[in-house]
Amino acid sequence: MTEQDETYFWRTVKVHHPAPEPLRQLPAVPSVRFPQVQAHFPPETSTQRRVREERQQTVKKAFQKAWSSYRRHAWLSDELTPVSGGRRNTFGGWAATLVDSLDTLWIMDMKSDFDEAVTAAVTIDFTHTDLEDINVFETTIRYLGGFLSAFDLSGDVRLLRKAAEVGEMLYKAFDTPNRMPITRWKVGEAARGDAQDVGNGALVAEIGSLSMEFTRLSILTGDPKFWDATQRIMKIFERQQNKTNIPGLWPLVVNPKDEVFNQGEDFTLGAMADSLYEYLPKMSALVGGRSGMYKSMYEAAVNPAIEHNLFRPMTPTNEDILIAGQAHSRESNGVRTIEQEPQGQHLVCFMGGLLALGGKLFNHPDEVAVARKLVDGCVYAYKSFPHGIMPETFYMVPCPSKQECKWDEALYKKHVLERAEGKDDDEVLTADEIIKKDRLVPGFSAVPDRRYILRPEAIESVFIMYRTTADASLLDSAWDMFSSIDNATSTELANTAVWDVTADGKPPQSDSMESFWMGETLKYFYLIFSEPGLVSLDEFVFNTEAHPFRRWK
Repeated sequence: MTEQDETYFWRTVKVHHPAPEPLRQLPAVPSVRFPQVQAHFPPETSTQRRVREERQQTVKKAFQKAWSSYRRHAWLSDELTPVSGGRRNTFGGWAATLVDSLDTLWIMDMKSDFDEAVTAAVTIDFTHTDLEDINVFETTIRYLGGFLSAFDLSGDVRLLRKAAEVGEMLYKAFDTPNRMPITRWKVGEAARGDAQDVGNGALVAEIGSLSMEFTRLSILTGDPKFWDATQRIMKIFERQQNKTNIPGLWPLVVNPKDEVFNQGEDFTLGAMADSLYEYLPKMSALVGGRSGMYKSMYEAAVNPAIEHNLFRPMTPTNEDILIAGQAHSRESNGVRTIEQEPQGQHLVCFMGGLLALGGKLFNHPDEVAVARKLVDGCVYAYKSFPHGIMPETFYMVPCPSKQECKWDEALYKKHVLERAEGKDDDEVLTADEIIKKDRLVPGFSAVPDRRYILRPEAIESVFIMYRTTADASLLDSAWDMFSSIDNATSTELANTAVWDVTADGKPPQSDSMESFWMGETLKYFYLIFSEPGLVSLDEFVFNTEAHPFRRWK
């Protein structure tokens, strides 16, 4: 780093609780040789190539449309409102869409737009925000991740300098008595130099998914303090992993103040926990296998996750698919049991890609087979709904086993009635009336959250599965998904989140476009229709915001 970085604002703020010396150093051992992640792709026919490239260019046009609207209407704001053409600041007001899109611009070969965006990005002032508190996890994955990835792809040193600047700010969130980070952080108070303490409740994803970005920053800058900071957290996860109510998995909420990470009864691979698991095999790949703990933690989590969270849903066509649900550990009369809740989430569709990646990295072919059933489950959910898009959350009927499951209409209707019981409606309806009123698709017993918010997790897993298998049928699945999403969400300016993917006509629009539409969703759609060597999974590993970091070889 340059001399001016020594006087950078966040380095000058008073430190109340310095990290104990000596700091943990990056492991100084040779890298491990991993098996190849990407499949060998057979040569394309001229027709296959033409179709693939046409699809790729259609995706690129959707990105270009959204980018030019952001540039025109919301430049340097966090988000464009894609119906009204306004702007919104939800992530500190530090131009989240711009930073999240830097690597997409590079990957899509939009180099002049990239240069303009970098020139603007280096002016972002991370010493000030209008928000009272910021989400440290979101700031890490979007801003720090965005700058690191754009640097890893382009080599533009201005981006590394900006990454270090964001890293210094985020490092201040660790200035607490036990060096655990504050996940919802009053950044203004920290900037004044006020003493701060960590609370006794944090979502596992928010405290357990900072390691990829902090580690890559240490590798690139040579400053071990970022690696040291997140290793301190991950060591607690490691020590307590097999002492939870479902050994191998961690509960949804942990206590950073007392460093108690094993009390709690709710276990999910979905929202608020997802990236904790996602980062285990990815960290192993990122550091070139130099730290064995991430492989061990991943392997300890996989089997209980498959056993307790995954279920085969009952479908009219007897599909051999899997959905990732929730697990709850309950104690009654001194006996602890584990109940499964058959709720699917769009967000948990990342799991298929994760198991495919982990299965390839650590040579576990049985996990890759499970991964395929999860990916097929998400593709099935997309196809099942009238607009060809999966909603945010839904319930299905779990089969008694993952092996065999015949459709049972009476059982399905029983579940529909049970799911409806918790609602506030005064009227008592039959199952058929509920199915009609709620526009339920056969096999889906309830749809609590009908939105589609432009999420990437389904295409993310289809993309990873394609790169690891070379199965060309996945290209058609991806194209169906893209076409459905674009049809339902397209606006004059860009694409918008929608309120109800079960709606009869075009789904009602919510005038919202989170930065991950351009940072993740369109990037994965573009990459699946690109040459497999573009951002190869053997050279790069994606953070949870789809920012590719170079694997440390």
